[in-house]
Amino acid sequence: MLPRFFSSDRAGRQAVTERPIWSLLALLVISSVGMTLRHPDPAARGNQPAGVSVRYTEGTVHGFLELRTESGALLAHGDLLQVARGAEVESRALFHFPDSSIFDETVRFTQDSVFTLESYELVQSGPAFSDDLTATLTRSGQYSVVSKPHDHGDIKRYTGTLDLPPDVYNGMIITIAKNLLTGAVHTVHMVGFTPAPRLIELEMAPSASRPVMLGDHPEAAVRFTLTPKLGGLLSVFAALAGRTPPPSTLWIVTDSIPAFMQFEGPLYAGPVWRLTQTNPQWSR
Repeated sequence: MLPRFFSSDRAGRQAVTERPIWSLLALLVISSVGMTLRHPDPAARGNQPAGVSVRYTEGTVHGFLELRTESGALLAHGDLLQVARGAEVESRALFHFPDSSIFDETVRFTQDSVFTLESYELVQSGPAFSDDLTATLTRSGQYSVVSKPHDHGDIKRYTGTLDLPPDVYNGMIITIAKNLLTGAVHTVHMVGFTPAPRLIELEMAPSASRPVMLGDHPEAAVRFTLTPKLGGLLSVFAALAGRTPPPSTLWIVTDSIPAFMQFEGPLYAGPVWRLTQTNPQWSR
């Protein structure tokens, strides 16, 4: 899933902001020094890392998820729907909020020796979010973004092409973490929709495995620290303003076959939220 920024409105509800807080600083830095985050120099592509190698292929999955606050209050139930279609895998995360808000994220990727994102779609709508947002991205770098504020402000539209490195992994961070070697720090890329698209680095640093009990059965779990890297002057300005996105944590049970356990952190910035698999509630 692509992390998002969250804040609280006057009624105390947690809502996704129109853009990450630090993106305002990005615009300031870009205008003041004449740099761009969205169109890297194509000549530099030879120095960019290849995609993450496939150690465990993905297949058909229907997972049941829940999103909670740090204190444990339930925010939304969700589904992870994944199916292989020929050489391509389609993975969709869908969350339904009690106020009828929806978060819907779909990524299509291939897994021929390395993971490669082919297309990405994000839809968020409803009162849980400050704006309705629809965004699409393709492997070729073509993007389309429509942001519609709930206060009847101007609709913002963005279209264009980004120069994407091979390791852009929107909506695939859990898959990527399952395939990284324990002990090796790895940096990948994400495209954040702010609502204008911004290419950012995400450092994924695994810790040594530690035992965890699943019922009476012991397993080994690895804790990944996920740290957005703003880079350069943007990082300096964000730190001075106290707006640097904090790290998040992701737990993967490794043993012989890796499995997702839990994600904790701000969905880019704001309160810490917790994403886990849900427990079934049987009706009587």
